[in-house]
Amino acid sequence: MKAIIVGGGIGGLTAAAAFHQRGWQVEVFEQAPEFTEVGAGLAVQPNGLRALDTLGLGDRLRARGLADPPAGIRRKNGRWLIRNDIDDLKRRFGQWATVHRADLVDLLRAAVPSEALRPGTGVHHVRSDGTVAHSSGTSTGDLVVGADGVHSVTRRSIWPRVPGPRYVGYTTWRLIAPPQLVEGGVETWGSGDRFGHVPMPDGRVYCYMMANAPIGSRSGLDELRERFARWYGPIPALLNSAREDAVLQHDTYELPSLRTYVSGKVAILGDAAHAMTPNLGQGACQALEDAVTLAAAVDTLGVGAGLEAYDRVRRPRTQMIVRRSRQAGAAAHWTSTALTGLRDAALPLLPNSVFGRSLTPAYTWTI
Repeated sequence: MKAIIVGGGIGGLTAAAAFHQRGWQVEVFEQAPEFTEVGAGLAVQPNGLRALDTLGLGDRLRARGLADPPAGIRRKNGRWLIRNDIDDLKRRFGQWATVHRADLVDLLRAAVPSEALRPGTGVHHVRSDGTVAHSSGTSTGDLVVGADGVHSVTRRSIWPRVPGPRYVGYTTWRLIAPPQLVEGGVETWGSGDRFGHVPMPDGRVYCYMMANAPIGSRSGLDELRERFARWYGPIPALLNSAREDAVLQHDTYELPSLRTYVSGKVAILGDAAHAMTPNLGQGACQALEDAVTLAAAVDTLGVGAGLEAYDRVRRPRTQMIVRRSRQAGAAAHWTSTALTGLRDAALPLLPNSVFGRSLTPAYTWTI
């Protein structure tokens, strides 16, 4: 049996590794000239680590970057809005890991035979009969897995009339700052903007920023330093220590709910199926879950029944995570003085257990 994987990112390589371990022939088409990841940091949450455990890779990632759960959310003056019980989160759900995205891609790539990897191969069209037209010709498989991101060629080929991704109203910057001490994973909310920092195992600090902005607008490091200059420490220091070429900016999109993730011999996963806002940090974790679930279902039940089972299990869950992610970040982007004042007064009154309860469905996943 042969699986053709369109897209060589985290979801695609996880699918390739999962099918390869089950004895399938795999072929991975990636339009970039090499299999790597230009992103910044990545917090792999307990459910994502459990997905990697099914491939025997979870402990390898844990060895690279064990981390604490998020410490909570602050106001831009440093006062806590939500403070999590870190020990309770670890006790209930397990460990987190923080790594560079490229480290996870390298780990997954090593689990796939090198002869199966086709870098520099752009996919032009996918058909539901398992045919893939690409820049090197045409290939056919028993299964095609579209793991080609928010602007997926696979999705547009199979469902050309389905609405595309929608801009959610804010843009996102990511960077890795040089080593310095920070208190843990903390997100800080302003009025229509926010800043997050997460320590990495080597002492560097993964930073991300989001701000309301028109689609396509661009800002460099100088503008970010000015925007966050009067926020509490260490935020200005982190930005002042960063290099301009370390900043990545992407507009933030969400995919409307699809009626199905499968058609014929084709399945989509990850951002191609359910692109979500980064508010819960679940994008990569849901792609990991998708990939190992798809491989198990199809290999056990056969292509037809396996795809039906994959769609039945994964679509409701991932679309629930999309909704929760949208809701989790909404209050950070309020700009009304009255609303932000109400938010800042109400959130500290909530019990510390609120964060854990709200994410129990995500963190407690098992295949």
